[in-house]
Amino acid sequence: MTAPPPMQPRRRLALSRDFVLLWIGQMMSGIGSRLSSFALGLWVLRTTGSTTQFAITFIATALPAIFFAPLAGALVDRWDRRRILMGCDVLSAMLMGALALLLTSGHLAIWHVYAVAALTSLLDTFRTPAFLASVPLLVKADQLPRANGLVHSGDAAASIVGPLLAGFLIATMDFQGVLLIDALTFVVSLLTLGLIVIPRVAGHEEERRASPWIEAMKGLQYVRNQPGLSGLLKVYGYNHFVFAVASVLIAPLLLSFTTTEWVGVQYAISGVGLLLGGLAVTLTGGPARRVDGVLLFSMAGGVLLAGHGVYPAFALIAVFGFALFSMLPVIDASNNSLWQSKVPAHLQGRCFAIQDVVLNASMALGYCLAGPLSDYAFEPMLREGGWLAGSVGSVIGVGPGRGIGLMFVLIGLSMSFVALRAYLVPSIRRIDDMEDAVAPEPHNRALAEPSC
Repeated sequence: MTAPPPMQPRRRLALSRDFVLLWIGQMMSGIGSRLSSFALGLWVLRTTGSTTQFAITFIATALPAIFFAPLAGALVDRWDRRRILMGCDVLSAMLMGALALLLTSGHLAIWHVYAVAALTSLLDTFRTPAFLASVPLLVKADQLPRANGLVHSGDAAASIVGPLLAGFLIATMDFQGVLLIDALTFVVSLLTLGLIVIPRVAGHEEERRASPWIEAMKGLQYVRNQPGLSGLLKVYGYNHFVFAVASVLIAPLLLSFTTTEWVGVQYAISGVGLLLGGLAVTLTGGPARRVDGVLLFSMAGGVLLAGHGVYPAFALIAVFGFALFSMLPVIDASNNSLWQSKVPAHLQGRCFAIQDVVLNASMALGYCLAGPLSDYAFEPMLREGGWLAGSVGSVIGVGPGRGIGLMFVLIGLSMSFVALRAYLVPSIRRIDDMEDAVAPEPHNRALAEPSC
């Protein structure tokens, strides 16, 4: 009688305690940030009555990320990442507290809001790469997609809970209370950081003596020398350009045939899709080949985005929006997992900062182009008697919002085409087969030294 085959060890599903605590703290501070950004935006609109003044807050937020992210990434690789996160939390709490004091004393001015938006964005150029580069130090390589799925679930929860909670709090208390709650969420994040250990990454001594700008260029050079990563970054950047255009135009598209209440319902539906998609990645680990998670889901997502523009029906857009947003965590988690596994640990801060620059520049371009293209090109072409009224208009209709609908069709199909084109490039399609960078194993808490 032959002996039964040995049992295969079960795959461990639990993520590390330190990662979970880190994630909880970052999610709480993310909810607080959504609270304060919603409240401050509403304060600017109520105070000035100007959408242009409101839009300047987005510009103030985008500029530091574009210009300072490379330097921040180099410093993230040089400094203790846990201390960076703690410092960002302390300074963010102080900024919110200062705004609350200015508002209470009646001295808050519009320029204060712009300045705090810029400073908060500057802190985020340190916080984001430090957080993402810490994830592979706290979880095993085969758990990276699940961990990143949880990260995006937290972002989705913050995007849903933050505005909803802000609207309730503003109705029941003053703006100062909302800002103080945001400050408290950073204190919660600070407390969770005090309970964890993030291992230090050994860097090269000559790099630590060099200028941070020179170190930043080494990160850029590394990405440029990896055709798979640089190609993936182009696809990911184009995706963000497309979504920036769509985020500006989705409300005008819906308002062309429905009411503001239904716009809010659509946002909530999309947020639920984002949350469920992130939870699905957390539970399943996402696609086995992570490049498929980026490229194949980008192709499908582009088709769903194009579907937003084919017919002015709320139910159609709601279904497409839910499906599209449920795919975004798969794309994001797969992309981050590839970068975390293929980029050496001592370069990850710089490489994630370079990714931040590309994404923010892409979104800034999308924000700038969406309005003028809609108002002066596409909408006029699909009015009654417009240039495309008798051709494209016979398919998707004519009248208010149909030019925006055509923009959704075009940017969605272009997103699918860019992902398909990348999939045909061997160096991008085979990036999963590229040898993983050597990274330290997630630490044993009983043996690890504290990082500060």
